[in-house]
Amino acid sequence: MHLRNNGLSGKVPSTLKNCTLLETLDLGQNNFSGHIPTWIGKSFLALRILNLRSNMFTGNIPPQLLNITSLQVLDLAQNCLSGSIPQRLQNLTAMKNEQKIDHFLTYGEGLGSYYKENLRVSRKGQMHEYTRTILLVTCMDLSSNNLSGEIPEQLISLMGLCVLNLSGNHLTGKILDKIGKLALLESLDFSRNQLWGTIPLSMSNLTFLSYLNLSNNNLSGKIPSGNQLQILLNPSIYMGNNDLCGPPLTDKCDSDETSQSPMPVGGDVKKDDGAHEMVWFYSALGPGFAVGFWAFCGILIFKKSWRIAYYRFFDEMKERLFCNCCFTGC
Repeated sequence: MHLRNNGLSGKVPSTLKNCTLLETLDLGQNNFSGHIPTWIGKSFLALRILNLRSNMFTGNIPPQLLNITSLQVLDLAQNCLSGSIPQRLQNLTAMKNEQKIDHFLTYGEGLGSYYKENLRVSRKGQMHEYTRTILLVTCMDLSSNNLSGEIPEQLISLMGLCVLNLSGNHLTGKILDKIGKLALLESLDFSRNQLWGTIPLSMSNLTFLSYLNLSNNNLSGKIPSGNQLQILLNPSIYMGNNDLCGPPLTDKCDSDETSQSPMPVGGDVKKDDGAHEMVWFYSALGPGFAVGFWAFCGILIFKKSWRIAYYRFFDEMKERLFCNCCFTGC
């Protein structure tokens, strides 16, 4: 059922609950209001695509939606939803695994079957329209609402997700440490929230990631590197997080400062280095003098021939100096 972009208003009619075999329900870009009906999660158990994007729905996200185990695309973006993200996300079984090419939505039977499915999905910061390959896309978009609270730990179980967008809410807490387990993610957007703490190192394990936006949060610490994060070099990914540091930002981290000072230029030596060297010099001067003095005296004591030669040398030097003084009148 495609009713997208028709200017429809009011509440979603309850008579739709009789359409129990629906696989696609697209009510996006209308003016529907009120709460999202809880009966959607009870009547549409075969639903694969639920698009309620760009309406005026209010209230919480009904936890009953998590009963739809076949759901691959959940798009509730750009509404007025509030409260926290439901906890039992692990019930969305179809989002746990990578989708296969032979799972297309087809209509008709046998040789007369045909394909008419299409959907617009926000991916990598832009809207993309999908037709035959829509069921290869596993997407959760809850952006631009008034959601609050922390990101549920159960989100990590949805390892088939390709697109995850929670931007433009009031989410708090830390980014999940195990975010790297969502190995198929191609687009990840947590921007414009109130997330804090460091960026998990596991994020560098997202080797398929081609779009990332963590801007305008309260994140801090060093930006992880490695794998795909070395390719995502646009500083705007991290802008609006005043305590982040490291590439691709220009702010250096304290840990990047070397503990050793650079080599002096032009012979200049830093005061600390000079003081250190002087301590070693005077520490070695005393023992060195003592060893040298007693080594010399020991030779004179035990070597008679050296002792005689030494005294004879000084006698001759004394006579030479005396004669020179007589001739020069000194």
